[in-house]
Amino acid sequence: MEKQSEDRQPNNSERNAKWWYSTFHNVTAMVGAGVLGLPFSMAALGWGPGLIILILSWIITLYTLWQMVEMHEMVPGKRLDTYNELGQHAFGEKLGLWIVMPQQLVVQVGVDIVYMVTGGASLQKFHNTVCPSCKPIKLSFFIMIFASAQFVLCHLPNLNSLSSVSFVAAVMSFCYSAIAWVGSVHKGVQANVQYTSKATTSAGSVFNFFNALGSVAFAYAGHNVVLEIQSTIPSTPEKPSKGPMWKGVIFAYMVVALCYFPVAIIGYYVFGNEVKDNILMSLEKPAWLIAMANFFVVLHVIGSYQIYAMPVFDFIENKVLVEKLNFKSSKILRFVVRNVYVALTMFLAITFPFFGGLLGFFGGFAFAPTTYFLPCIMWLKLYNPKRFSLSWWINWICIVLGVCIMILAPIGALRSIILEAKSYQFYS
Repeated sequence: MEKQSEDRQPNNSERNAKWWYSTFHNVTAMVGAGVLGLPFSMAALGWGPGLIILILSWIITLYTLWQMVEMHEMVPGKRLDTYNELGQHAFGEKLGLWIVMPQQLVVQVGVDIVYMVTGGASLQKFHNTVCPSCKPIKLSFFIMIFASAQFVLCHLPNLNSLSSVSFVAAVMSFCYSAIAWVGSVHKGVQANVQYTSKATTSAGSVFNFFNALGSVAFAYAGHNVVLEIQSTIPSTPEKPSKGPMWKGVIFAYMVVALCYFPVAIIGYYVFGNEVKDNILMSLEKPAWLIAMANFFVVLHVIGSYQIYAMPVFDFIENKVLVEKLNFKSSKILRFVVRNVYVALTMFLAITFPFFGGLLGFFGGFAFAPTTYFLPCIMWLKLYNPKRFSLSWWINWICIVLGVCIMILAPIGALRSIILEAKSYQFYS
């Protein structure tokens, strides 16, 4: 029965992934829409706080990712293949599920909504750059075009079947990040560039600062699928999966650093507080390069969308419909569930295409807990390090910083969404 259940799950039905699968799955999961918003976040944070928060986030999230890799096989003879299972092991079956599951679903569905917006906006930018004299087409239609690819890819069975798509997506993420900062260097520092807050009031500056915290948190999103990725790697007592997984994570974080820091620093240095919430939208020339970058973004988020959607499919199909509601596992069930999910995220993206506000809101509300401090809480509970030891202090510092982001970021993000919605005509 257990074997049948495992085979039915899209994520871990094939435990034969190599360590480099971990690298490009993690790069695909992490480097995405978030990197394009980092210069805009820097503009709200300022040079000093911005650099400190970027560096601290890189260090903290690498540490918490290491914790999750270590906890994957902490129970002898059992693998905790999902964030939900880890939460249940730490907090108990019912409490653990209710602590982790809602946040996990918000993260995964939220990312897919943002990636729908990103894919559509990048397609629109590509179209407008390649054919500036063509008749303008509404963003809603470009989101639908992007969604059409997801209606096809969503029927791939598991994460391993996405390895080729994920590899292309990981390469694309590095390419468009490089184009973003190289294009900024080529454009040169803008005349009368300003590095002060763009907000006209002190309150506006504070709210923008809060929103930027969430946008930075959104950029570090790989934790929400890291256990699903690790579950595809083979493991024996002699060679546990944490070895190749951690090797892949280290390479992935090197790529993350090469993508994030140049884009954030150079983008802000060149455009100052006039940088747009998507750095590629601030770049106009050379036209062919900007068109190429936006096309790379589309290819990347096509793969990233599926990396986050697969665990949701697994949860809805197997945990809810089959195990709880006694539906029969079938191809028809998979076809209906996955198409409905893609259609729902497409509809929400068309309804609320507010890129900057969505980054901050989802980044603070759901990403900060699952990325910055929930692994630390589980580590303290499961390993119980000595009070006031180095491990104890490190975990509590991460928890305090993560909770601050979780509380403050959604406040600033909601204000940003409200301001954008005032001048936005729905479905226009």
